[in-house]
Amino acid sequence: MSGNGDAAATAEENSSKMRVIRVGTRKSQLARIQTDSVVATLKALYPGLQFEIIAMSTTGDKILDTALSKIGEKSLFTKELELALERNEVDLVVHSLKDLPTVLPPGFTIGAICKRESPYDAVVFHPKFVGKTLETLPEKSVVGTSSLRRAAQLQRKFPHLEFKSIRGNLNTRLRKLDELQEFSAIILAAAGLQRMGWQNRVGQILHPEECMYAGALGVEVRAKDQDVLDLVGVLHDPETLLRCIAERAFLRHLEGGCSVPVAVHTAMKDGQLYLTGGVWSLNGADSMQETMQATIHVPAQHEDGPEDDPQLVGITARNIPRRAQLAAESLGISLATLLLNKGAKNILDVARQLNDAH
Repeated sequence: MSGNGDAAATAEENSSKMRVIRVGTRKSQLARIQTDSVVATLKALYPGLQFEIIAMSTTGDKILDTALSKIGEKSLFTKELELALERNEVDLVVHSLKDLPTVLPPGFTIGAICKRESPYDAVVFHPKFVGKTLETLPEKSVVGTSSLRRAAQLQRKFPHLEFKSIRGNLNTRLRKLDELQEFSAIILAAAGLQRMGWQNRVGQILHPEECMYAGALGVEVRAKDQDVLDLVGVLHDPETLLRCIAERAFLRHLEGGCSVPVAVHTAMKDGQLYLTGGVWSLNGADSMQETMQATIHVPAQHEDGPEDDPQLVGITARNIPRRAQLAAESLGISLATLLLNKGAKNILDVARQLNDAH
């Protein structure tokens, strides 16, 4: 056999031995696009590995006739994916961080948080209302959203509008908006619309003073799978990671899930991390909002972290300085404590009871 033939045979043998990393995702088009982008980055970093994407439906994808806040299950969009992780059917899962509860089931951790894209919500209008804003929509116009957080904040800001639950993936919601005469507009994450290539449908961007929102992509792995943790750890974006630790610490301390209107927003400027958090009653009439800040050093590049692997709010980031992570967590807890001391618990308890009763 010629030398070339030997080389080809060796290459073929190596490729058949190439390690396959199985990546879990939801089946929706947006979830696939998000997962494809993470896998593309990993492929570029690890050309010697193969990646196989395994898509599955979650409880949240199947129950489409009930508002998210009524289903009473915290892991609506993650449970089936976590089961696959637990059974070793997949090695990692790509999520929208907002779908991941602030307390993860034992044995799992968020091994990477990718660089945050647009952190804002966007308004998509029915074709007959193109050119309008929420402010200029007619009295009693119905606006669709799947989130209590959005509905409560916007109800307070735009009392002339009515907010109603709309479910389904992005394609389904846009179809409901365009084809049914039920909704004048719907609220969606700007980053999701961007990833789908639907920027032209964005009629209005909602800034934090109108509607606070904090989205990012996270990669969940088995907490003890050190190989995979090392593999995905390079995806951590230091600034986004520290902001997410502060946000998740705030939400966890307030026990903010889908069934209560709690929202948070962060900004990093000149070494200061600014955290704004708020709670609302279901109709937005009662609300409480505060901002705190802390000095946090964001490493310019990945630094060696601690040798052990303690999680903070479900996140493992060994290559980001521990001191910065603890400062971010402390900021989140301090802001939540401040709101609780000012009476936020009453607002949330009433919101929870009303949500359960309806």
